[in-house]
Amino acid sequence: MSVFIGGAWPYANGSLHIGHLAALLPGDVIARYYRQKGEKVLYVSGSDCNGTPISIRANQENTTVKAIADRYHNEFVDVFEKLGFSYDLYTRTDADHHHQTVQELFLQLLNNGYLYKKKTEQAYCTTDRQFLPDRFVEGFCPNCGANARGDQCDHCAKILDPLDLLEKSCKICGETPETRQTEHFYFSFSSFQKKLEKEVALAGEEKRWRDNALQLTRRYLAEGIQDRAVTRDLPNGVDVPVPGFEGKKVYVWIEAVAGYYSASKEWGRMHRQDITNWWSQSSSSYYIHGKDNIPFHTVIWPAILMGLKNLALPEHIISNEYVTLEKRKISTSRNWAVWAPDLLKKYNPDSIRYFLIINAPENRDADFSWLEFIHSHNGELLGAFANFVNRTLKFIEKSFASKVESVQIDRELQQRLKNLYSNAGKQIEQGHIKYALELIFAFIRDGNRYFDERKPWVNMQNNSEHAKETLVNCVYMIQNLAQLLRPFLPFAAMKIEKMFQQELNAWHPTKLLPTYISNVQPLYERIDVKQIDKEIEKLKQN
Repeated sequence: MSVFIGGAWPYANGSLHIGHLAALLPGDVIARYYRQKGEKVLYVSGSDCNGTPISIRANQENTTVKAIADRYHNEFVDVFEKLGFSYDLYTRTDADHHHQTVQELFLQLLNNGYLYKKKTEQAYCTTDRQFLPDRFVEGFCPNCGANARGDQCDHCAKILDPLDLLEKSCKICGETPETRQTEHFYFSFSSFQKKLEKEVALAGEEKRWRDNALQLTRRYLAEGIQDRAVTRDLPNGVDVPVPGFEGKKVYVWIEAVAGYYSASKEWGRMHRQDITNWWSQSSSSYYIHGKDNIPFHTVIWPAILMGLKNLALPEHIISNEYVTLEKRKISTSRNWAVWAPDLLKKYNPDSIRYFLIINAPENRDADFSWLEFIHSHNGELLGAFANFVNRTLKFIEKSFASKVESVQIDRELQQRLKNLYSNAGKQIEQGHIKYALELIFAFIRDGNRYFDERKPWVNMQNNSEHAKETLVNCVYMIQNLAQLLRPFLPFAAMKIEKMFQQELNAWHPTKLLPTYISNVQPLYERIDVKQIDKEIEKLKQN
């Protein structure tokens, strides 16, 4: 089976924070899992370097769009690498290959009859002498009254037209923009209303989309899908490949989501691989993103794919709710955030992965608290998992000269592990990443109880065979835990693999081989609980 996984493309206008990481981590877990199963996986993403937010940042810092895009793209690459994200290709939207693919798709939609020209009114700033990109128009949402920008209200998630905002102002200078006429291409989203309704109904029946995606998309469809302008008067982006539209750009609604396909094509070119299998109806696909990106993945991208006529629609929508910080909404403007680069300087990447997965906002908002984060590391990662590994292997190193013999494994244990692979795998495939990890950690706690109840340190004195049997069963558990946890905690899994000098990278019970344990070391170090107060104090100083 071919499995395509698309991670949302973060804007290259600021650092990643814990909310971004929580939304994107499921993609890496799913990709690693399917690779361990032996499936053909294509996992892509990239930095959105064409968007208006980058122009805003460049204006604020009196520098170029490219300088801002380069800075944050390079930072993103570093963060994802340190966190163990296993993208097959992480690229960027200002790359030539992306521009070329977007223009090809644009012309294909035009030839298929889904794009049409229309004179329209747009916000124009007389002070800055330019048509304003949607995000440069700020005001109040006409639907809920909250502060909003011109393309979407973050409070009620309604897609907006900038001219509908109340008390409009220009983000650059603060003046009230006027309305002027211009001409743009519109995409006939309304042509796909019925098809989208059928797709959403089917996704709901088969439980392929998360509830937040289903509910929000049903709301959009009930309101009626409107045709939208898909070109803009923007300073940077993909040029509209049609004579007479020089200086205009393809808008984010087509341009950014098309990155999934442009990245796939580029990966195929680089590796001389045909990507057809990943974009055919027989493939399986996962789209990983936060709640604010739901309409782009459940309405806009599916409509575009329907307009292209020959590419597979999104199958699984993995859309996380929001992450709060110490019970407050994350605010990048007020610096109320935990930034990924800072987090990685101080803490183990597995600790970050574990906490953000086990506390994932899969069905409702989740909170990141420093107390919970550090207690989670010390109590669950170190106290349960790492302790079970270390106490077992250190005992073998000391009492059996590091030798693990191949003896008969407890049959009930073998069956339990077989069931665990099956049950955890099903949960991952359905997008229930948090629950899959909970199942594995329940097994770890059982492993610790088994070790305690069997008391090998006592039996070594009067029944060494009983002690050997206990330890071999524990070794069998650890080797399989290395495989089961590899999608979630890849760094610990690789450490265990090195200690056993045995490849542990499949999704089925491993075969216990006679071996010598080598270089036993703790998987994690304890975090001083004084860090809790230090981190909270640092937050309050922002």
